[in-house]
Amino acid sequence: MRPLTCTDMSKPTRIYLPADSAALALGAEDLAEAIAAEALRLGKLIEIIRTGSRGMHWLEPLVEIATPTGRIGYGPVGVADVTGLFAVDWLQAEKHPLCIGKVEEHEFLRRQDRWTFARCGIVDPLSWSDFIAHGGGQGLAWARAQGAAATLAAVTASGLRGRGGAGFPAGIKWRTVHDTASDIKYVVCNADEGDSGTFADRMLMEGDPFALLEGMAICALAVGARKGFIYIRSEYPRAITVLEGALSVAREHGLLRDCEIELRIGAGAYVCGEETALLESLEGKRGQVRAKPPLPAHHGLFGKPTVVNNVLTLATVPALLTRGAEAYAALGSGKSRGTIPIQLAGNIRHGGLFEVPFGISLRELIDEVGGGTATGRPVRAVQVGGPLGAYFPRALFDTAFDYEAFTAREGLVGHGGIVVFDDRVDMRRQARFAMEFCAAESCGKCTPCRVGSVRGMEVIDKIVSGRDIDENLVLLEDLCNTLRLGSLCALGGFVPFPVLSALRYFPQDFRR
Repeated sequence: MRPLTCTDMSKPTRIYLPADSAALALGAEDLAEAIAAEALRLGKLIEIIRTGSRGMHWLEPLVEIATPTGRIGYGPVGVADVTGLFAVDWLQAEKHPLCIGKVEEHEFLRRQDRWTFARCGIVDPLSWSDFIAHGGGQGLAWARAQGAAATLAAVTASGLRGRGGAGFPAGIKWRTVHDTASDIKYVVCNADEGDSGTFADRMLMEGDPFALLEGMAICALAVGARKGFIYIRSEYPRAITVLEGALSVAREHGLLRDCEIELRIGAGAYVCGEETALLESLEGKRGQVRAKPPLPAHHGLFGKPTVVNNVLTLATVPALLTRGAEAYAALGSGKSRGTIPIQLAGNIRHGGLFEVPFGISLRELIDEVGGGTATGRPVRAVQVGGPLGAYFPRALFDTAFDYEAFTAREGLVGHGGIVVFDDRVDMRRQARFAMEFCAAESCGKCTPCRVGSVRGMEVIDKIVSGRDIDENLVLLEDLCNTLRLGSLCALGGFVPFPVLSALRYFPQDFRR
């Protein structure tokens, strides 16, 4: 919080302004200074509170004014708008072209059901009092009161699956670590978010870091761990700073009294998002994939039983314990239970974070929630699940957003990122990019991934140049099968998804 003092001794008006990386990139810091300076010049008493983002990125920087009837939003606000906003007395929520009304009633937020992101954009991320006032700590209190067995049962009953991409049931993973005899056990948070079009982990860590720490504390209690690590990518400096502050506050208030948590910063290798490569890196080794079995749940960090979950998985646990495992399990579709924080990115009008129960269709997400392309041109393809996800044409937009529906169509939900492309996209280039990405990010341990990705680029280059197109298309499919079946991990194993989907749904691009 940053109060501004002046001769007016009345109660200050609270102004909420994100310090989320997306807002900062769009000028939020300069905007905060301009608001403070103009208020001082006019003798207005205000208090600027820096929050996370609500996730409506096309409106960033989004400024909210606290009023007796709720928070009124203005966005996107630039420094040049500040004088005019004060001129119409926006502190009293007067109408202005940038005013979006009550933020909670905005259509983008009203359509959501936020469990994981319930506090994000609302609270000061480092304020313990804000955290407690908005339900923080209740999940851990429940777990401490009910014990490990009840906590494991609740997480299992909720149907919560790993949100990092694999979708493995969290309760089963936790119970496996709990049941494995060992003098030392670990909880590791995979915060190495590296997929294109994804930003949910970063938003959560910057906007509600205590949710993650509380989730890790609950997990440690449930499985019998006394030590935890957060492995975060170096490209997230703002999240690192916020987490460092949150760890200090959490220790001070006893949130981590049963489990010490350390923050470790990765060196930027995409493959370290794979859990075993991450563990190798945590141990101070080169980030290379381990052969499985043994699984990390049996033989993980330093050879000890280890839970490895991503940010969203762990941060969801406090809410489902507080609001009820049964209530969470009642949401979703099929075996995909609960909510999924979906990230809308690429060429899309209303990009941002949209948390909703599993089962919503791609068409509703792209056309209704996202508002179509930012360019106004037709949507030709979307890629879901990061750089290793399949490309879906509009003909498949009836696909429900859940694990089983995507698997049935040879796609990936992954980390919930959607990247939108208009009708100018060249799918040959997209297929080549998948191979190029794999070649650049491969740890080099297995031949199919290390060599096959390079050969894949060469074959696509021949197709683009018009050389023996039919023969090279057959060769490319054969190469994809080799990568899929022979790679040690998902990096090489999933590269065929974008390549083969581009071939299947956009064949005309490869015969130009």
